Amino acid sequence: MNLVPHPGFGLFAKAHREFFDALSQDGWTPVAGYHGVDEKILSGTLDIRGGQGSVTRLARWAPGARVAHPVSHLWCEEVFIVSGSLAIGLPEDNEARHLAAGTFACRPANIIHGPFFSREGCVLLEFLYFPPTCN
Repeated sequence: MNLVPHPGFGLFAKAHREFFDALSQDGWTPVAGYHGVDEKILSGTLDIRGGQGSVTRLARWAPGARVAHPVSHLWCEEVFIVSGSLAIGLPEDNEARHLAAGTFACRPANIIHGPFFSREGCVLLEFLYFPPTCN
């Protein structure tokens, strides 16, 4: 598999990849600091120190996984719930907002969001990116 960035993606520096089984069991790695959440990078890289890049990834939440505190980050984020469900709030919170498969969010950088949990588990398709700057 050739993962050399293709010039057609410009500043996002993604490799050209044709159809492959993104949901296969190989290639998943734990997300640092998030117990029960794994990721599979489908394309791209995100250079957090350099403030550039773009990643398309799957995030797989195990049943009962949670992020118990609100989060914020320096990059933009788009999230689509592919399967299962995710909730905003804490499991013990009667006011938690439950989000079904098919739900989408689009956030600019530095937006506080969460906490989150998933009772049944879920798979998310995420697009993470630093917007290319105009010169």
